[in-house]
Amino acid sequence: MPIKAGSGGRGPLPTPGRRPRRVFAASTTRAEKARAIRGLGALGGLSGVLVALMILPTACTAGVGTRDAAHWFGSEPEGLSTSGVPQRSRILAADGTPIATFFYQNRVDVPLKGIAPIARRAVLAIEDSRFYEHGAIDSQGTLRALASNLSSGKVTQGGSGITQQYVKNLLLTTADSRAEQRAAKEISPARKIRELRYAVALEKRYPKDEILRRYLNIAYYGDGAYGIEAASRHYFSKPASKLDLAEAALLAGVIRYPYAYDPVHHPGMARERRDTVLRRMAELGWIDSATAEATARQPIALRVQDARSGCVTSEAPFFCDYVQREILTSPVFGKTPQEREKLLKRGGLTIRTTLDRRAQRAAQRAVDGHVPRRNSAHKAAAEAMVEPGTGEIKAMVVDRRLGPDRERGKTWINFAADASHGSSIGMQAGSTFKAFTLAAALDEGMPFGTRLMAPRSYTAVGYRDCKGRSRGDPGTPLRNAADGEGGKSFSLVTGTHHSVNTFFLALEKKVGLCQTVKMAEKLGMRQASGEPLEQYPSFTLGFNPVSPVRLAAAYAAFGARGRYCSPIAIRRVTDASGHQIKVPGAGCEQAIDKDVADAVNYVLSGVLTKGTAKGLGLGRPAAGKTGTVDNFSAAWFAGYTPELASAVWVGDPRGGYRYPMENLCMDGECYGAVFGATIPAPIWQESMLGALADTPAEPFHRPPSHFFSKGSGEDKAKVPDVRGLRPAQAVARLRAAGFRARVGAPVESGRYPKGTVAEMEPGARTAEPGDTITLRLSKGSKRRPPRGGGGDGGGGGGGDQQVPVPPITFPPGFPR
Repeated sequence: MPIKAGSGGRGPLPTPGRRPRRVFAASTTRAEKARAIRGLGALGGLSGVLVALMILPTACTAGVGTRDAAHWFGSEPEGLSTSGVPQRSRILAADGTPIATFFYQNRVDVPLKGIAPIARRAVLAIEDSRFYEHGAIDSQGTLRALASNLSSGKVTQGGSGITQQYVKNLLLTTADSRAEQRAAKEISPARKIRELRYAVALEKRYPKDEILRRYLNIAYYGDGAYGIEAASRHYFSKPASKLDLAEAALLAGVIRYPYAYDPVHHPGMARERRDTVLRRMAELGWIDSATAEATARQPIALRVQDARSGCVTSEAPFFCDYVQREILTSPVFGKTPQEREKLLKRGGLTIRTTLDRRAQRAAQRAVDGHVPRRNSAHKAAAEAMVEPGTGEIKAMVVDRRLGPDRERGKTWINFAADASHGSSIGMQAGSTFKAFTLAAALDEGMPFGTRLMAPRSYTAVGYRDCKGRSRGDPGTPLRNAADGEGGKSFSLVTGTHHSVNTFFLALEKKVGLCQTVKMAEKLGMRQASGEPLEQYPSFTLGFNPVSPVRLAAAYAAFGARGRYCSPIAIRRVTDASGHQIKVPGAGCEQAIDKDVADAVNYVLSGVLTKGTAKGLGLGRPAAGKTGTVDNFSAAWFAGYTPELASAVWVGDPRGGYRYPMENLCMDGECYGAVFGATIPAPIWQESMLGALADTPAEPFHRPPSHFFSKGSGEDKAKVPDVRGLRPAQAVARLRAAGFRARVGAPVESGRYPKGTVAEMEPGARTAEPGDTITLRLSKGSKRRPPRGGGGDGGGGGGGDQQVPVPPITFPPGFPR
């Protein structure tokens, strides 16, 4: 009874003139194995004789007899290996979702049960219908070819069965050198004899089912699809296990001449070839004629799905590129770059990464929303998100597509990564580096209330680097950025909240330049080029070029209570055989004391509530630091919660100093000068809110009491009420209380005499020591005295009396 399409293929495959026998079981039966061995043994002698006859001219020339040639042919050849068949590698997100594929040949190896039985029948019908009946060499086909070969004196026909075709594909696919490739392609008796010899050895080594499986997985099916699984996905967008008769016949027909029968480029020839396969299956009785005819009337129905190799089309292209470069540069994956590239593109790796797709989407939306890919100002933005306590990179985005820089809106440079993982030389970090000076000060035990004078300009002298060399720049006074303040004293807390440059220069000198640098190094900081951090007084102002991913990892250590982990993108890698490959770890260690980290968190939390990024919090415990690079050449924000840390950079890839972000207008929106809180902090806020949605909030730990030995650092002194006093008296009283004073515009006042203090700004009862209090003097009242009852102004007039006020005098140097 013939097998009908769709029967599932569990019935027999009848051969004309013979009783049907089952040949597609999961494994060959014991009886079949015995028959195969007997057949192979019988064919061994015949094969030897046949091959000896085929190579007789060569053998005679070399003085080798027919019997010796037959013995040589039947022996196991050296160097016979079936490994090394290229398979594609996949990069997966943390949830197992594919984000990229890499391949030298687009191939997905599947077991025999993963291939529809009807597809196996179709291939056997057109390529080797007697595959399960003959040994390594089909004597009928070989004898037919032998006649032609003997008459021509060379090998012109091979009568190749599936085993021989598998050998041919194997030798060609695994050829590494050009010489091996030429040997696998050459048309010569030597190549044919070698293939036949390998075929005999493989028939001894593997059962028929396994050889068929290997053949179906190695064959080329045209249009870049290698193996039946990749071909099925490419042409029909379905796995090979779901192929129907028409689809199976089409793929089976392509194998003989994949470039001529490719259904995408040559649909007419592909259909003719498909119909040939259907007729052959009917001739063999494997399908009935009516089914073959009905199927042949169907048009070719393709649903092409291209498989792209690499990161360009990935949903997370720059993270994907980071992973790719990790594999291509790490000696864990091979001793040489060539070995590592071969492993990635041919090794069938499954690479499970740390990527959180929700965080990735949130970051990409935030970055693209504030700095569009093709923005009119040509600015760029990048962000990296790292999990505290693990170092796992959860997101990595750039406001560009991965591609050639000559095309607007594209770049090959990963601005979020170091040079080794993205070709970026890094960007100056600005005031985000002040956090390391703060941490160094707290590590030395300085309490929050420690106060230092922050002058309006600062001459950097008296610093020494870690080699004891004097470092300074006495000729160039350093000043406060436009988003900072100066000219008064600040505590560790308020100096950080207001990001005062001269305060941190003074604090760095007090702590020590070397100690500040060492603190940054403990937290994984180095230049994006891989070089050590340079050591100069302006270190605390962030002149070193770094990458967002390293800065995010450093700030993540604060969120993890001092536990630093190197940023990692790969969790696990398995090869094509399922064996796990060791991957680089995060190397987590306690870099700074928990108490110190808790104190840093206490101070940096205020940046979002009282400092330069006020109003940009998350509605949950969070901390961070703005960074504005001098001349507005770039801007940063680095912030974190106990669950996630992130660093955002915004700048100009053409050069920040050449194209500063001052008076910036971008796509119709103007910002004036761009600070860390102008664009980077809102990006950080939006991306963090999206990434942490539905994630329970954890609090920071309260710092130990010794950090509060001089108060909270935020304590405000009581401002004396000097209203009604003369200016000189008011100024003296305010200075005695630790405040500065200036005189503003006068105001009308019916309460205080002209020339005395009528109003004070700010009007709060407390203020930070060193704050300036603005005094407004009374101009008196414009109200006129009431008119008298007909008198001439004498005796009992009843009007307001004007009190004479002496001239106002100010202390020397008093600001007006």
